[in-house]
Parts: sequence; C-alpha cells; structure tokens
Amino acid sequence: MSGLLPVADALAAILEGVTPLEAETVPLDLCLGRVLAADVASRRTQPPWDTSAMDGYAARAADLAGLPAELRIVGESRAGERFGGEVGPGEAARIFTGAPLPTGADTIVIQEDADRRGDTVTVREAGRPGRFVRRRGLDFREGEVLLEAGRVLAPADIAIAAAMNHPELPVRRRPRVALLSTGDELVAPGGDPGPDQIIASNAYGVGAMMRRAGADPIDLGIVADKPEATSAAFDRASEESPEVLVTLGGASVGEHDLVHAGLEAKGAKLGFWKIAMRPGKPLMFGRLGPMRVLGLPGNPVSSMVCAQLFVVPLVKALLGLPPDTQEEEAILGGDLGENDKRQDYMRATLKKTPQGLVATPHGRQDSSMLATLHRSQCLLVRPPFAPAAKAGDPCRIVRLDV
Repeated sequence: MSGLLPVADALAAILEGVTPLEAETVPLDLCLGRVLAADVASRRTQPPWDTSAMDGYAARAADLAGLPAELRIVGESRAGERFGGEVGPGEAARIFTGAPLPTGADTIVIQEDADRRGDTVTVREAGRPGRFVRRRGLDFREGEVLLEAGRVLAPADIAIAAAMNHPELPVRRRPRVALLSTGDELVAPGGDPGPDQIIASNAYGVGAMMRRAGADPIDLGIVADKPEATSAAFDRASEESPEVLVTLGGASVGEHDLVHAGLEAKGAKLGFWKIAMRPGKPLMFGRLGPMRVLGLPGNPVSSMVCAQLFVVPLVKALLGLPPDTQEEEAILGGDLGENDKRQDYMRATLKKTPQGLVATPHGRQDSSMLATLHRSQCLLVRPPFAPAAKAGDPCRIVRLDV
C-alpha cells in the first residue's frame, strides 16, 4: 500500500468482519463491567405477595369507617414468617415492614396511629384499601426481561439480577490483547536504565486502556531490535492465542524498525502501515493467522492516541458494543494556523463555560510528551487542510479516555 490512508478508512478496515466473541457463564459477583450476551428474564415475581411497607397493624378498611376503632389482635406477620390465619371483621394482625399481608386484611395502620393494650389496638387514623401495601409484582414479574443483551453491567444491574434469582449471567468473553514492546532503548519501570535507555511506559498505558475497555491485556515484555528476537516474540504471541496483537514501536520504516519485516516473514497479511493523522502516522494493521495485528508508534502519545482511536473500538466490536469514538462540538479556546494533509488530534484542555465546552490546545504537541497528555481532557480534531481558525470558532473534539 502506498500513500496515507484516511483515519475513517483505517478504522473501517480494522473493524471489517469483526464479530462479537462467544458467551461464557460467570458468577454474579464477577459480572461487574462485563457485557451481557443475552436477554435475562426474571425467575420470580417481586414482591411475591402483597406486603406491608410499614410497621403497624394489618386491618380491614371497612372496620375503620368510624374512629376511634377498637380491633382485636389475632396474630402477627413478620418478614420470613407470615400470619397463617385470617383477619376477620373487627380484627387486626400486628405486622412489620416486608411481611406478607394476611388474608382478609386490605390496609395497614402505621403504629404511630394506633394504641395497643394487650390483645386490643385502638386505631385513631382512618385507612383505605391498599394504604401502605406493596402489591404483588409491584417491582417486576416472573418472565419479565429486565436486562437486555449488550448492556455493560453496572452495580444496579448486578443487584436486580440477584433479585431475579440469577446466581450467574451469560456475558461476552473478554478479548485477549497481547502487548509487545520493541526497542533496545527500553527498560521496564523500576529497572536501571543505561546512559542511552529510557523507561518503557507504553505497555502500561495501553494495557490499562485495554482493561478499562473490557479486554484482558497480556504483556509479552520487551523485545530487542534483532530479527531473531522479533521472530521469537511473534511465536510467543501466537502461542497465547489472543484475538489482537498490539506491537508498541518498531512499526516505522527505519533500519531498526523490524516489526513490518518480521510479520511478513511469518506470513502476515498487512493491510496498511501509514495513516494520514498526527500523531500516529506510522500505524500498521494486518492479520497473522486468526490474530488481528496493530502496530502502534513508539512515541508514547502517539501510542496512547492510536490505542484510543483504533484498538479500543476493536475491543468494543469484539464485545458487541459500538465503537464509541463519537466526536463532540466545542468552542476553540485559542488561535490555530491552517492544517496540512494529515488529520490532527491535538491534546487540549476542556472547560465548561456558560457558552459551552471550550477546548484549548496546548502550545507544544510533541508526540513524546506524556505530561501534556496527562494534563489534557480531550483531543481537538482538525481535518486535513483545515483553514486557520480563531478563538471562539466552533471545533470538534474527542474526549480522552486516558
């Protein structure tokens, strides 16, 4: 492939033919953040019977027409143990919140409105049928679908699944994303870098993004800039059987950038390796057997931006979720010159004002500067050949998920 591929075309190529992964059954307490693979219907009705919403006395509204009303207490109903008898004319049963409403009763007199002496209660407040009564099925009914496929499960979803009597749920299997860092210059955090080495950060940042997106990252470590080491690393990646292999660095065309040649030597089918974007021009995509392979640039900011724009949408697609790369409207917070042939993703701060969201790009956009990314809340998107713009002009942004 020659020339620079537009960003939208690159994303479309990466997502082409992706189908959601198969489902697996997971215990309820491990389902938080997982993607539901099928509709889930209730196995029971809630509440399963008419129940009291207050502590007090279960009575018949007809007996409370004239006040004060004196009723004979014939039993007690509490949560977990109902009154097995029946409340007849002139009778009442002591009842507690959550307890089943006894047969014959149709209203609850709260205890603040009644005076009890022995087996007799004097009611000072009129009642009506259904007062302080939670009817059977008020919350939901057996067979009702309350959780739909494709939902990312939140704490309230876990709670209602439990209430529906589901101890486990069918969820999409997490995509496995292998991460391979390349470069003689890299040393793992906590290591002792030589005079010409730096600390490797990309695998940690991109790995965290993968985990947040719903994937299981697999860190394959750092591979030296040697053909035999690169080849062995690709073999290790294949043995892990991930859905996605992400290489970090080495995807350019320099003499020491060995990823491209190494993948071709393994029989990979490469689709593209140059994108019309900044940062992130040397981004590569292909297939190595069943694995989708994305070669991300080595510069830390380029790596993180490309991971958000391309790898996260791929993970979402494998989970059956939409890509979630939607642009938003904002107001430009500073002047900008005209753009060239590449689509810009400029790190910017985002501030809410009475006029709307204001995106102010940082003055320096060097792709090696992680601190600038750390201080940013969005990427300011500038199309190819965009004309010069002034502060206050409309602009487009992508919120950062870093």
